Amino acid sequence: FYGSYQLAVNKGGAALAAVLLYTAPAWVAIMSRIFFKESMTPVKLIALLLTIIGVAGVSLGAGDLNASAGIHLSASGLFFGLAAGFCYALYYIFGKHFSGRYSSPNLFIYILPIGALGLVPWVPFTHKTFTAWAALTVLAFLSTYIAYRLYYEGLKYLEPTQAAITATIEPVVAAIIAYFWWNEYFNILGYAGSFLILMSVMMMVWDGAKGKKEDMN
Repeated sequence: FYGSYQLAVNKGGAALAAVLLYTAPAWVAIMSRIFFKESMTPVKLIALLLTIIGVAGVSLGAGDLNASAGIHLSASGLFFGLAAGFCYALYYIFGKHFSGRYSSPNLFIYILPIGALGLVPWVPFTHKTFTAWAALTVLAFLSTYIAYRLYYEGLKYLEPTQAAITATIEPVVAAIIAYFWWNEYFNILGYAGSFLILMSVMMMVWDGAKGKKEDMN
């Protein structure tokens, strides 16, 4: 996932890579239907479509829809971007499969170190300052361990497609932080995309609550 995403950024630009990465909910929906027999309700399908359109708006909303946005359409860029989305989707599929069998801490004892070892051949080792090590520690603990642990806990209560669509709120949160931290802002396309993502998340919350109510009855 990480390797293909970086290649997608290199070959097609950050905006295109981000859009293709968040085709993950579509991959999750397809695989969940095959492996978990998950039902695809009209609400899920609409939310899935809104999510992909919304992420495209958020990713492209920081710049004009031209070459200045850093988009380079190429076969390799499209391939690695879709590969990143597919590999990202596997987190949800395998996560759902193993979340009921093992506790999150036990899973990450194996997942994170093995994943890190897989990246070693492509990592240039250089001297790091104290500030750099502090930043890496925060990223490793907060943005990786805590984030994935919460995500795996969520998979115990949500269907994979619901979890995948809900998680696409990530670029919206990133945009809000960027606005207050670096004074970055969207054009109208970015705000429209954010609205669509939030709408799709609310649809998933409503659909999940409706499903639980029907099960109780």
